[in-house]
Amino acid sequence: MKNTPDYKKIYSDMISIKYPEKKEVCRIFLSKENLSVLDVITINNILFNTNCRESTQFNQKHRSYDVSAISYILQYQKRNELNNSQVAKHFKVSRNTITKWKNQILI
Repeated sequence: MKNTPDYKKIYSDMISIKYPEKKEVCRIFLSKENLSVLDVITINNILFNTNCRESTQFNQKHRSYDVSAISYILQYQKRNELNNSQVAKHFKVSRNTITKWKNQILI
């Protein structure tokens, strides 16, 4: 049994209680059966649109990507013909992380 938080329930409750005005924007993500790591990050950015650099750096240190998210990012890079720096900037990860992923998961 996989012990992961039920992000769909968490965000549904949070939106209905604190952010009912953002319900329509998040409907696409909440209609999915399971939320991916990238979906959770996107919903979090929609709800807590903070542009504070310090909080962004702090939160980035605590992100965790699963294999499906990593493969999506690398496929995005290949599909859009981007270099490591461009992909790293788009997904807010380091260039070294992209290189490490490319070496681990050969796509």
